[in-house]
Amino acid sequence: MAVPLIQQIRVGAYIMAQRLKGIDRYPLVLMLEPLFRCNLACPGCGKIDYEDEVLNKRLSVQECLNAVDECGAPVVSIPGGEPLIHKDIVAIVEGIVKRKKFVYLCTNALLLERKLDQFTPSPYLTFSVHLDGLEHHHDRSVDMKGGFKRAVSAIRAAKAKGFRVNVNCTLFDQMPAEDAAKFFDFATDELKVEGITVSPGYAYERAPDQQHFLNRARTKQLFRDIFKRQGKSKWRFSQSTLFMDFLAGNQQYHCTPWGNPTRNVFGWQRPCYLLGEGYASSFKELMTETRWDDYGTGRYEKCANCMVHCGYEPTAVNDTISHPLKALKVFMKGIDTEKPMAPEIPLDNQRPAEFVFDGLIKTLTQQRAEEEAASRQAEQRPRAASNAA
Repeated sequence: MAVPLIQQIRVGAYIMAQRLKGIDRYPLVLMLEPLFRCNLACPGCGKIDYEDEVLNKRLSVQECLNAVDECGAPVVSIPGGEPLIHKDIVAIVEGIVKRKKFVYLCTNALLLERKLDQFTPSPYLTFSVHLDGLEHHHDRSVDMKGGFKRAVSAIRAAKAKGFRVNVNCTLFDQMPAEDAAKFFDFATDELKVEGITVSPGYAYERAPDQQHFLNRARTKQLFRDIFKRQGKSKWRFSQSTLFMDFLAGNQQYHCTPWGNPTRNVFGWQRPCYLLGEGYASSFKELMTETRWDDYGTGRYEKCANCMVHCGYEPTAVNDTISHPLKALKVFMKGIDTEKPMAPEIPLDNQRPAEFVFDGLIKTLTQQRAEEEAASRQAEQRPRAASNAA
């Protein structure tokens, strides 16, 4: 089963509790980024293009656990950067598991085998290994020869030690549907991972490679072509059936950006994991003061082609809870790859993109440097007074 039954029950109960309380906007997955530093430089990544001053920053164990408590989401995803670089990542994971939250530790697996003995297998912990297709596609995606073999070796080692392992695959327009289907077969039949998290790549404005991101029309056709090639293997996706149906063009969804809120070294990121256009100092401030209606496909130019799971999986999960029979029908019959696609969201009234990232990060970096300098000065004053006495 791609998602453990206990996780399905806990998440379902959590959603029903929010609805009974009359809460319309609530988080499902906390995207906790304890650092941006990575040991790869993937050309499609927009998360690592910072100065060393920023890349060297880390969230402390306490800051991470405070974010988990403040947010209250039942699932915590730990992306980056590369989380295994963080010297306190084991303590962070242990603290989250102790709270009985479901942790998905995202990793490129270059350090995973040597770090495995530091972790304890648990139904609350899943290693989500970045694997963008079979060897040729993955090594090109991460710009590292041999990356695929190291990731596969780490996956097998983790499974041998009793860990839950998921693969996290991002599709760009360079991968034909036939190759994607072969990769899903490989992950399911040979690696035997618990689940596959798949999403079309998002066009980060600072990503070095801007040529190979999929638009919505190409995304939908690609996923239809992939599902047409599914054979005897029952692919196990760690996402809802209706999200996969959405990727194939059968659902018209608006994104739910507050469903996967992001906490990183700068604070609570507005409006979502993919766009950094402001930061809140608390989760409450993020939820109450963010202008949510300004974002999303049809509302904002940067969101025009987005179909990424961090925005649309919460929408699909809510739809599943609201319409379980519809979800069950799709699950039983499979993804329809022949019927007309759902109408696309019109883009006529979307507001133009604003490019505020550079100025925002510069301001935040300066602010954090000033705060750290003030903290050091405060620590030095008692020592100076003691020496003077």
